Amino acid sequence: MTPPPDSRYLVLISVHGLIRGNNLELGRDADTGGQTLYVVELARALAARDDVERVDLFTRLVDDPHLSPDYAQPVEEIGNGARIVRIEAGPAEYLPKEQLWDYLDTFADNMLGFLRDQETGPSLIHSHYADAGYVGTRVSNQLGVPLVHTGHSLGRVKRRRLLASGVKQEVIDARYNMDRRIDAEEETLGAASLVVTSTTQEIQEQYGLYDHYQPNRMSVIPPGTDLTRFHPPDGAEQKAPIKKELARFLREPKKPIILALSRPDERKNIATLVDAFGESEELQNTANLVIVAGNRDDIRDLDSGAQQVLTDILILIDLHDLYGKVAYPKHHSADEVPILYQIAAASRGVFINPALTEPFGLTLIEAAASGLPIVATEDGGPIDIISHCKNGILIDPLDKQDITKALLKVVSDASRWRSMAKNGLSGVKAHYSWEAHAESYVKAIAPLLDKVEPPPRAPVARRPMLYHDRAIFTDLDQNLLGDPDALADFLRMIRENHSCTSFGIATGRRLDSALQVMRRYGIPRPDVLITALGTEIYYAPQLTADAAWARHIDHLWYPRRVRDVLADLPGIERQPKSEQSRYKVSFYIDPERAPCLDEIASILHQADLNVHLNLSFGQFLDVVPARASKGLALRYVADQFSIPIEHCLTAGGSGADEDMMRGNTLAVVVANRHHEELSQLTDTESIYFAEKPFAAGILEAIEHYRFFDACQVPRRPEDEAAQDSDG
Repeated sequence: MTPPPDSRYLVLISVHGLIRGNNLELGRDADTGGQTLYVVELARALAARDDVERVDLFTRLVDDPHLSPDYAQPVEEIGNGARIVRIEAGPAEYLPKEQLWDYLDTFADNMLGFLRDQETGPSLIHSHYADAGYVGTRVSNQLGVPLVHTGHSLGRVKRRRLLASGVKQEVIDARYNMDRRIDAEEETLGAASLVVTSTTQEIQEQYGLYDHYQPNRMSVIPPGTDLTRFHPPDGAEQKAPIKKELARFLREPKKPIILALSRPDERKNIATLVDAFGESEELQNTANLVIVAGNRDDIRDLDSGAQQVLTDILILIDLHDLYGKVAYPKHHSADEVPILYQIAAASRGVFINPALTEPFGLTLIEAAASGLPIVATEDGGPIDIISHCKNGILIDPLDKQDITKALLKVVSDASRWRSMAKNGLSGVKAHYSWEAHAESYVKAIAPLLDKVEPPPRAPVARRPMLYHDRAIFTDLDQNLLGDPDALADFLRMIRENHSCTSFGIATGRRLDSALQVMRRYGIPRPDVLITALGTEIYYAPQLTADAAWARHIDHLWYPRRVRDVLADLPGIERQPKSEQSRYKVSFYIDPERAPCLDEIASILHQADLNVHLNLSFGQFLDVVPARASKGLALRYVADQFSIPIEHCLTAGGSGADEDMMRGNTLAVVVANRHHEELSQLTDTESIYFAEKPFAAGILEAIEHYRFFDACQVPRRPEDEAAQDSDG
């Protein structure tokens, strides 16, 4: 699955939202906005280039009777060698992004399975938003290919804004899974070779809040817009059904239109716009206000945030008696969005984005491409857009007088309006076409593609294990030790099923320590021995070390810097040399004196060290490379020997085992290992918490999963050849 040197197979990931090739349901909910349109258009624009062979956009498969069957189609061709690939993860129905975190490991495993089946592997992975960053980090670590990331919206920024609005910290974390989101963002920023942003302000004021802030790895590449869809009015827009729909609201439909188009989200600040319009008699006499805020049948069926926004708008319309002056249609399709801009432009109107914060502002580019001047918030993307295009006015979104003054300047001055409209058209073509975006993108990623190395493959000496159908991996110590009778029963079962089952041990111990314990308790050498927290892999029968794995995890690993950074922290003491290894730096930690794990991670991030931290039993802290863990090592081994990951039973009990147990593996926590470090897994459906301790708990899980019921010994090629010759 190695990409040919001259090919570019680019993989994009956008986990959440409703994504399809045509008629995107933009504004349906908070997750189906500009990001979904951006990734579809990016996939098409990149695939249209001669120097890109193929682009796959991975998203979540949704099979929901309340939604279009389009979202349940596993693969959708969207033209020019671009596809949408939908991956199963979690329940079949549609879920908001905040509820997807527990299913992202499954998404990563299923996505990796899809990629393994392709003739060539990806040259690069580009994740969009925090949840895709979580997935992309894992998949890129396993494949050894560069990761590019676009945040779109950042958790630390959102948390600050919500706190400022009066929402309690505990409410924010519970409602938005904010801690997990920010942790994923930090990890992604540490792993990414390139971060693509829309504006310079985004780099300085938003990513600057993160420990892994590395501006030298960030590149401003503004999104493009489809100039075949968004263009100035040509007269056809006057006959469109949406024009009649707007006219039924308006007493004087020929007035200039002030157009606001966004999701019904409090951050979009539409209520302030309505209030400003309602308080200005001059503005009402000069123009009509058109608010297109998503789609709805019944406001009461929307989520609470959208309900509140739309209710506030209706109350303000009534308060200021704006009937006949404001249009607020209930429905519009994606195909009608360009027509709305054209209708406003034909009326010599203006587009306004009064959002409290705007990371980029794709609607502003669409409006400019339609010959429509803009008024926009003086935050984020609009600053760059108006600087490039000279087609609008920046406003303080909380100052109603400022909003009113800017709108009147545009719609009341015909000469200014014509100049802004003309500037917008030329500025978009020069700076914001998809062709320009794709050109800048390919230039930015070219240095990364030169460094792609083929993923490590298994030496011929280990090929016999290919013919095993499944595998059991367990931690050593208290999982296997503690009950000699149960251990004997477990080992007997392993021997009886060894023709189809590989047996592996994954331990935090070094090799010599693990072998010593195994000899003491009569545990035979397993087929695979993963030691030192996933940093070393050895194979039976001669304990052959996997040198390819060592080279793979050495990527960006600086153990001396890790030791230096943590050396002077209180409550942290290096373990003896016997507990250290080439790819593991180990400490004792006193939780009463030492910083918490999040603070330690932050300190390492600020030193530009991208690593995995493992805290076991509250007193042992181990630091290993970002590409190393028990879970990543297990998946590497399973892939080398073509054992489906869903045929791997894993038994763990400390925090170091967590990623071995998430995702598509079958997992068990034995009774004596129901440790608080794994308490967050109790609601995970794929993990079985045994009632029995030690090896008896693993036997209990084997019975629970009916693990050996379908055990098969796959036919070897030489066996099939022999049968053919006999025939």
